[in-house]
This record gives sequence, C-alpha cells and structure tokens, in this order.
Amino acid sequence: MRRELQEPASVTPLRPAVDIRAGRPAIVQSLLSRDTLRQFMRLAALVAIDAASVYAAIFTALGLKAAWLGSFTPGWHAHQAREIAPFTILIVLLNFGRMGLYGRRTERPGLGKIVTGLFQVMVVSMVFVLINGQRDQFSSYYIFYGSVIVGVVYIGLLRLVYENISARLLRSSGQQRRAILVGTSAHSDAVAAALSEDVDSAIQVTGILTTDAPGSRPLRARTLGTAADLPVLLGAGNIDEVIITDPAFPEEQALEIVDQAHRLGIHVRVAPSTMEILVHRAEFIPGQTVPLFELKPPVSEGLDFAIKRTFDLLVSSLILVVLSPLLLMIAAAVRFTSTGPVVYRSRRPGVGGVPFDCLKFRTMYDDADVRQHELEALNEAGGAIFKMRNDPRVTPVGRMLRRLSLDELLQLINVLRGEMSLVGPRPLPQRDYDRLEEWHKKRYLVLPGVTGLWQVSGRSDLDFDDMVRLDFLYLERWSVSLDMTILVKTIPAVFGRRGAF
Repeated sequence: MRRELQEPASVTPLRPAVDIRAGRPAIVQSLLSRDTLRQFMRLAALVAIDAASVYAAIFTALGLKAAWLGSFTPGWHAHQAREIAPFTILIVLLNFGRMGLYGRRTERPGLGKIVTGLFQVMVVSMVFVLINGQRDQFSSYYIFYGSVIVGVVYIGLLRLVYENISARLLRSSGQQRRAILVGTSAHSDAVAAALSEDVDSAIQVTGILTTDAPGSRPLRARTLGTAADLPVLLGAGNIDEVIITDPAFPEEQALEIVDQAHRLGIHVRVAPSTMEILVHRAEFIPGQTVPLFELKPPVSEGLDFAIKRTFDLLVSSLILVVLSPLLLMIAAAVRFTSTGPVVYRSRRPGVGGVPFDCLKFRTMYDDADVRQHELEALNEAGGAIFKMRNDPRVTPVGRMLRRLSLDELLQLINVLRGEMSLVGPRPLPQRDYDRLEEWHKKRYLVLPGVTGLWQVSGRSDLDFDDMVRLDFLYLERWSVSLDMTILVKTIPAVFGRRGAF
C-alpha cells in the first residue's frame, strides 16, 4: 500500500528555491555550480571535436584529390589546410552555436542539423570567395563540397562517440536526471518503457504519479501516488524533471505543475500526442476566422519523392560497390554450408500493397516455408508478426547473418529497382500482412525500407503497435536529414544486436 504523504503546506523544501524563470541567476552561484562546470566541459569538448574535424576534413579532401591525381604531399596539404581552416572553423562554430548544437544533451539536434549547418557554411564560404575575388585561388569548387562530405562523416562519428562515452560516464557516476512521470497509467508506463530501453538515456525515472486508477498489469516504474502529491515530492528536493505523459492532461492542472516546478528550478517536459506529431508537417492556411492547419500527406510524390529517390540511388550504389567483397563472401558461405539457392525471394506487399520479390541471402533450410504452420504456437512476437529466438529452420550461417542483419544487404538491389527505399517501414511477409488491421496498412503509403525507426529503436524488442506508431512518426517527419540520421544509427543498433533474432 502506498505510504501516506504529508500535506504540501507542511513541507519545507530541501533544495534552494532557484526560480528558473528569473532573468539572471547570481553570478557567483552560477560560477560555483556543478552544472556550470559540466556545461563548460561539454562546450569545450564539442568545440574541440568540431574544430579538429573541420581541419581534418579539409586536409582529407585535399589529400583524396591529390592521391587521385597521383601527387599526394602530406606536408603541403597540411599547410593548405592550416590556411583555410581558421576562417572555416570560426563560421562552423558560430553557425553550430546558432543552431543549438552546443546545447544540453536532451535539447541538442542530431546529424540532420549537422548536415544543414555544414551546407550553410559551404554556401557562405563560396559567396565570400566570389565577392572577394579569390576565385582564381581555387582550381575548382571541389574543396567546398568535398570538405562538407568528409566533415559530415568526421563530425557525425566523433560526436556519436562523445555522446556514448559521456552518457555512460554520467550514468556510472550517478549524474542522471531524476524524473517523475505524471499522467495516466498507460501513457506513463509507455514513456517509462521507452526511457528504460535507451541505454544512453540521461533520465532516470524515479516513479509515476497517476491521474487514474492503476490497472492490474504491473508498471515498469513504481507508483508514488497521484498528481495531487506532486508538490510534496518536488519540495523534497530529489527531483530534477517532471514529464507530463498524458496528451489529454488538463490544461489548468498542467499550468499549475509548471508554476510549482519552475519555482524550484525543476524543468517540465511534455510527451507529444499524435496530433502534435502530425502538426510538425502541417501547413498553415491563412484567411480563416479560426487558424487552421492542413495535415500534409506523407512523402510519396512530387519534389519530396524525387529528392528521396535520388538520395536512395546514390547511397545504395555506393554501399553496393564498397561492400561487394563482403557480399561475395556471404554468398559463398551460404552456398557451401547448406543446400538451396543463395538468394531467397520473399514475396511481400510493397507500396500500396502491390507485391514484389524482397531479396535476402537465404538464412533458413529449404523447407522453411512448409514448416511455418508447425511453429505458429511458438511465436514470441506480439501482433501480426512471427518471430522466434531459436527458430529450428535457421541455418548456422543464417543465424550469424540474422544477428548482424547481413542477410538483408541484398535489398539494396530492391532499392535500385525502385521497389524499396533505404529508409522506410519494413516490408512484412504476406502471412503477417494478411493479419494486419486496417489502420496498420496505412504504413504502406510509401516505399518500404531496408532500415527504419524499428531498427534503431529496439528492433524485435518492441510491441507490434509500437512499431507501427514509429512508422507513422517517420512518415510524418520525413526528411533527407532524418534518413541520414537513421542510416547512421542503424550501424550501432545492428552491432549492438539489441532485439535481433
């Protein structure tokens, strides 16, 4: 039974009352605070990463071109990079700062903003060179776009390493932010599950304050009481954040929570509702008595589709060329370790439900499809999909390929054919498609993807409905930068092997 809590009026707050709405904190208090020290160290680390990456990108771009022409001279290229780098680094740092790339971990944008920021720096640098009449100092514009491409790789990878290392250091040193979830049991439980599954999350869920009667199913975080008990818990001084999880949370009560938390220097965050997610792609329609927003359809036509298709063709072609030796090795391993074809053609519904042959390296024995009905009772996945951790139909080589998702590399050929995209909702086998509910099938409004938000958000550990919601989230927020972010995050997700079987 829940321990009775005292009335809020009788509690003396243990934390100093630092109202975060105040215009400016005391200078001495700010300088001496541990949070200020962490901010300075974070800024210094990120600035060092970005500055070093910009110099390395310029040097690498110069070196690659020289090596292609057969005239690589490291000392000379280092000298050239030192002449170009200071101006470029200054613009990059200023632009990244403007875009919030040096902000707090939870507020800092990802790879998409890095790509946008570097592209803007490239445009500014080219305009500066042209205006100042320095065009004759460059034999071509290669140094501009070449440095951007290499810079995206360097900055993206180094920042990813920094994020992972710093998150683990914060977690091991007990520096996670302690948060209370406020909302209905179902919504709070879903948010608690998502935060607990993220090994790099800087948020530790202390407990849940419910606005309804908890159900019979145990929650992932302990229940601390109801929303009425929040003032007492905030006053105790061991909470850093309040997260409102219920999209339909009463406005007056939410405003009261915000006021109470801000008085004590505690941040308040809100988990978005489906409508709020949709509005991110909404277009404002002026001239109405009531402000209206049109919810745009997912990317499937027009200029957006052309951009996405061009991106798919370029990147998939490059990956196929680079990984061709690995593909040949996998094909040989499949061919000589079990009977049957090297390539398995899985007939699956594609965009609009139109079927196509989804290509994979064969990972099962020849009679796998025939034995499917014998194993239905052993299905370990919820919803329409079928998954087994120890599926007896999988070959030894196939098990290794599945763990690292190497069997799906052949789907890059499907991308070149126009049957799939690099990123999008994963295509399901016909058996699973036939069991979908109607609202699930709306994920087939766009080309299916080789990877997607499923793969970077838990893979097989997610419930089927959660997977579908991630697909809808992707459809509504699509951009080239989002595709690039998912592609980059797929690599650690695959090698981490969380949820893969």
